[in-house]
Amino acid sequence: MHESPAGLRIVVAEDSAVVRAGLAEILGDRGHDVVAAVGDADALQAAVAELRPDVAIIDVRMPPGHTDEGLRAAIAIRREHPGVGILVFSQYVETRYAADLLAMRPGGAAAGIGYLLKDRVANVGEFTDAVSRVGAGGTALDPEVVTDLLTASRHGSTLADLTERERNVLALMAEGRSNSGIAGLLAISDRAVEKHISNIFIKLGLPPSEADHRRVLAVLAYLRS
Repeated sequence: MHESPAGLRIVVAEDSAVVRAGLAEILGDRGHDVVAAVGDADALQAAVAELRPDVAIIDVRMPPGHTDEGLRAAIAIRREHPGVGILVFSQYVETRYAADLLAMRPGGAAAGIGYLLKDRVANVGEFTDAVSRVGAGGTALDPEVVTDLLTASRHGSTLADLTERERNVLALMAEGRSNSGIAGLLAISDRAVEKHISNIFIKLGLPPSEADHRRVLAVLAYLRS
């Protein structure tokens, strides 16, 4: 990724000019550089190709159809520019979109990925924290999306060997929580969190590797299930 002294270089794609301006102001106040703010998917892809930002922030529903244009553009960007972090946001919980996007893991180091509900963007702290996690190559998934995915995953076989506590830990990992954050939310020790995560890696068949980020791969396995 291409970091500037001021922070992350960001492209914002949102059809509302007011929302675009608001996001640019919030990000600028936090030391980031919004290098482009566009209103449709074609302009988004052109801006990413030209400017190669660290992160693209994308509304799922964009002109002309206001269905999944932003999501399809995000998938194209992830395929063509795997070093660009992707943070998509939507008005509703649309778990298929999150799963489709997260299923596209580039080779080598995994690029950052996030999915937030628009209501979460209104919380400036949560939003900017999510942008930073995605810019650092991590995940930032909305808790409501994670809850829906966890409910669906109980019918799958990929995670069948995980205990209920391990599922809880993995769900919080998918939200982008740190080990200490998980420990605080579950009221357990940091060492217990480390043990649960180690067990998750073993059960999901994720041995240590220099090429892959096991934490991200575990979340991907979770979303595919």
